[in-house]
Amino acid sequence: MSDAQVNRARRPLVLASASPARLGLLRQAGLDPVVVVSGFDEDSVTAPTPAELALRLARAKAAAVAGGDRLPPGAPLVVGCDSVLELDGQALGKPADAAEATARWQAMRGRSGVLQTGHCVIDTATGQEVAATASTTVRFGTPDDAEVAAYVASGEPLHVAGAFTLDGRSAPFVEGVEGDPGNVIGLSLPLLRRLLADLGVRITDLWAPTD
Repeated sequence: MSDAQVNRARRPLVLASASPARLGLLRQAGLDPVVVVSGFDEDSVTAPTPAELALRLARAKAAAVAGGDRLPPGAPLVVGCDSVLELDGQALGKPADAAEATARWQAMRGRSGVLQTGHCVIDTATGQEVAATASTTVRFGTPDDAEVAAYVASGEPLHVAGAFTLDGRSAPFVEGVEGDPGNVIGLSLPLLRRLLADLGVRITDLWAPTD
């Protein structure tokens, strides 16, 4: 067994999120994380800015999982993330219902917002924590009322921060992004690589073995 294989076996990656989009991004990048949902009460956290709110939520989720009893063996690295859309200085998470999702799109269309995603990585072997927020500007298109109604009726916007996503049915309603598009989907892989490096871990050492 090579040194890289030993490192992978000893340092499993844990994703403290139920987001299938984040899991998909990590798997596409060659990683195979174990999912452990934090169950953290997001409504209990406040912050002075949307960027700080996303960061505090990411830290809280990672800490809840890192301090729990559901971790796999091998001193895992725990990754916590949380996203909010910043529009008019307000932090917009998942809409509570269809009416709120509709109102969001009526307010967003034809404008730009900033998708803020907090990232936190905790090394359970040392207790060391690193964290940062990635910001990506999103330029929204101008879907008409019928298109917005159809999108809301699909149910998708109720499950994603800001009531939209780049990897789903709302993709045609986004004109473009400035920054990392993965961050809009839920996780910035370049930022994750830098945070892991701050812990002395190469992301390539966490790649799943290939056939």
